[in-house]
Amino acid sequence: MNPSLNMIHVSRVTPSNSNSSESLTLPLTFFDLLWLKHKAVERVIFYKLTDVTRSIFDSVIVPNLKSSLSSSLSHYLPLAGQILWEPLDPKPNIVYLPNDTVSFTVAESNADFSRLTGKEPFSSTELHPLVPELQNSDDSASVMSFQVTLFPNQGFCIGVTAHHAVSDGKTTTTFLKSWAHLCKHQDSSLPEDLIPFYDRTVIKGPPEIDTKVLKIWHSIDKPKSLKLLPKPEIDSDLVRYTFELTRENIEKLRDQLKRESSSSSSLRLSTFVITFSYVFTCLIGSGGDDPDRPVGYRFAVDCRRLIDDPPIPLTYFGNCVYSAVKIPLKAGLFLGEHGFVAAARLISDSVEELDSNVAWKIPGVLETCENAPVESQFVSVAGSTRFGIYGLDFGWGKPFKSLLVSIDQRGKISMAESRDGSGGVEIGFSLKKQEMNVLIDLLHKGVK
Repeated sequence: MNPSLNMIHVSRVTPSNSNSSESLTLPLTFFDLLWLKHKAVERVIFYKLTDVTRSIFDSVIVPNLKSSLSSSLSHYLPLAGQILWEPLDPKPNIVYLPNDTVSFTVAESNADFSRLTGKEPFSSTELHPLVPELQNSDDSASVMSFQVTLFPNQGFCIGVTAHHAVSDGKTTTTFLKSWAHLCKHQDSSLPEDLIPFYDRTVIKGPPEIDTKVLKIWHSIDKPKSLKLLPKPEIDSDLVRYTFELTRENIEKLRDQLKRESSSSSSLRLSTFVITFSYVFTCLIGSGGDDPDRPVGYRFAVDCRRLIDDPPIPLTYFGNCVYSAVKIPLKAGLFLGEHGFVAAARLISDSVEELDSNVAWKIPGVLETCENAPVESQFVSVAGSTRFGIYGLDFGWGKPFKSLLVSIDQRGKISMAESRDGSGGVEIGFSLKKQEMNVLIDLLHKGVK
């Protein structure tokens, strides 16, 4: 137990208004199976309330969050269920049975709220007590769990841990928006754009893709085990840092790319391409000056906006993401003065290559990842500026800060829209202190 955290109680929350005999089974699609044993996604959302006391927390905040969570789960029954793999089934299913529940932890922390939500680096280990564990074993795996933590006279935070095989970032944030809507408005009905679409028949993919994906997982762990891969040990020297590229910074970088590229008219200079190219270049620079070391990148793409035969509703529940991957590359390409342009060219091309046939390209992506050099510096993006995470108002105002806790592996970064809605981007990093110091210098130097 973390010395800064006092566990108040752990309870179970059941979906409200659900038929006592209602059950639901959803098969995992190949999009889901890609994440079957991947470590859970952990997010913490901070709300600043300087007048919040333990009494207000216990009598107002926690009861409102619990009752609205119960209401929102009635629209999202699979989140209260489990992943199960019956002996005769070729693949696992999400199964919700009557009386299934989610875990809801209530805690109090004496950590410094302003440090965790501030602009200076801090120890990555400080965030982990604020997100709940997700129960999983060889035979079953919980889908989602929740924790609410009080920081007396500072605010509170909501920690969410989600099984990636059940929901991608779009589904998880749509659920969180539903929860926030019901909590703020004390209502039980949801607007149309927050009601999940469960029909799995809209997901089409290459033949035998389920089998191919499961075969990869079986080669890593024992067959039919639903136990998630173990979390890596968090180094005590690991620090977190959030860097913000303002809209003005992004415009400046866009102009730089136009000046320095011989064919800037063919570059896709979107906010994402500019941001990721810049951050990728800085990360490669912070990783050392060996030009021959292997590097690469991966970013996820929401296929709901790409696939049109059949079309997939934006409210589709589950995973519907494709990974654009480029590996192996050599670090030297990005270390010189033209490194930023080189990165922008590659990432722009990766975006331009996306089309409605992305699902059929997944076997090739799997093969690329399997053959990647083990020692690669592989930069992977979690989160999105499109999720609208800073719109999550449960009735106490919009978040003061939101952090993806589960990026504590070298090369993983997170992205979100800027809190002030100005068109900027927040990028989260977790690196060893010495490497982080070099990175911070590079990040700020490039936008002076």
